[in-house]
Formats: sequence, structure tokens, C-alpha cells
Amino acid sequence: METVSNFFKEEKDFLYRKGEVKGREEEQVKIVTNLVAQLGLSDEQVADIAEVPVSFVKGVRGGLKG
Repeated sequence: METVSNFFKEEKDFLYRKGEVKGREEEQVKIVTNLVAQLGLSDEQVADIAEVPVSFVKGVRGGLKG
């Protein structure tokens, strides 16, 4: 029984961490979107301010055009 209990605890911990990462990414998208839309900064400037890769900024910017 202990093995099953450990499995579910590990699964719960994994899902919690996964949700935490997803929430962090959503917040980064929101920040990048605001910097691009409201301030019109370059990809490099936004990446520097938001502390994300330039490729991440380009992906968010590409999603805004659609």
C-alpha cells in the first residue's frame, strides 16, 4: 500500500509543479504582450526587460498579428 500512496503523492507533486510552470508562462506572455502592444518595444528590448528569450517574444508577437 505504501508504494501506491507514494505514487499518488509523486503524481500530485508533478501536477502541481506543471501547473506552476504553466501559470508562470501565462504571466510571461501577458507581460510580453503588454510591452509589445503598449510600448512598441523591439523584440530584444522586450526580451531583456521580461527576462525571456527573444524567440519567446517573437512567438508572442506572431500570435498577436493573427
